[in-house]
Amino acid sequence: MGWSRITIGTAVAVCGGMVVCGVGASGSAAADDGGRARKKPQLLFQSDGERPGQLAGLQVIGIATRHEKVVVKSPAFAHAVRLAYERDPMAEPTWGLSYQARGPISMKAGRGSYPLTVEIAGRVVDRGTVRVVASQRPSFEVSGSVEGVRPGESVGLSFDDLYPGKTGSSFTVHSKAFKAPVPLRHDDHGGYWNNPRMFEAVPSVLPDAADGTYKVVLTGPDGRRIAERRLTVRASRPGDYDYTGKVHGPEFFGKRGDLGATPHFRVRAGGRMHVLWEDATPDAGEENRLTATSPAFEEPVRLKRDDSKAADGSDPRYYGLARIRSGLDGGSYPVTVVSHHGRVKRSSRLVVTAAPGHHGNTPGQQGDHGGFPAVAVISGGAGALAVGATGVLLVRARRARTGDSR
Repeated sequence: MGWSRITIGTAVAVCGGMVVCGVGASGSAAADDGGRARKKPQLLFQSDGERPGQLAGLQVIGIATRHEKVVVKSPAFAHAVRLAYERDPMAEPTWGLSYQARGPISMKAGRGSYPLTVEIAGRVVDRGTVRVVASQRPSFEVSGSVEGVRPGESVGLSFDDLYPGKTGSSFTVHSKAFKAPVPLRHDDHGGYWNNPRMFEAVPSVLPDAADGTYKVVLTGPDGRRIAERRLTVRASRPGDYDYTGKVHGPEFFGKRGDLGATPHFRVRAGGRMHVLWEDATPDAGEENRLTATSPAFEEPVRLKRDDSKAADGSDPRYYGLARIRSGLDGGSYPVTVVSHHGRVKRSSRLVVTAAPGHHGNTPGQQGDHGGFPAVAVISGGAGALAVGATGVLLVRARRARTGDSR
């Protein structure tokens, strides 16, 4: 699926469900004269074909002055599409003003290629082609591997109802694998924005669901069954890669990282610190349920997946902000994480002190924060060094656990 280029008045691109129109410049038409683009536009075209009823994202850029009437027309569209001005500071200095809209392909459009025109104030400034492909019968899909999903794992449900004559939007999925009936919704801003009749949901399988095959039934607005699929649930077993995983932690760090390789991490009573947990092969059913507990915490700490750039290339890791109880007596307290449906339990010791000058939440060093410094923890003996995106250094403290070592 390549780009074809034609030098004409304004640039138009149709990109697999997205039509983009605007002034373009070829590789040789780089900016000159103080960064201004040359008036050498081109046509860009890329498309796999649009189904009847799909939306085409339209954008016209490169307009020198504001216009009240920027229109895209095609026999393939249900109607002429008027575009609205959208401020784009990144584009305007070079490419001029930007106009955008979504154009619907007519449900009555047959297979074939249709002409497209771009008009500004009634004058045609560009021409192109829209290719329409055949409609597809409605389809109901349930994600999941052939081997089966884990208890507690999320499952993708989707119903593509883009077909002539189909109406209604209240669709529900029923299965004993889920806690309750699951309504399907259309997301105008999601990955299928160009299909107005794509309905989706991502429920989780019950964490205590027994191994087996479950019916997954799709019903319509009147409760009538539309389609049925099968979902296999299979818990991890001894020998499976994710049965006990490859865990490391829990470990602790403060807002600026622990800069000293001390036997214990220290934090004052009433302060705050983070809990870090790593697992090279996490249980797919527990990604959203990992929790750190401690008698030193005000409440259990939910550990969330680190999806920042700093985590790229690292084992999956999870972190959460812990609040230490005020008035807590100084001492060493266990922090425990249980994972893999109870098959793995690890604890580390946290030193709580009210004395100033210790690592952790000392006055002037840490406050109420929820941000996670981008740290990359590297396995090592007494300590390890990591550099985060914020320029912070983290030296891993020597681990002292009440449970087994890694």
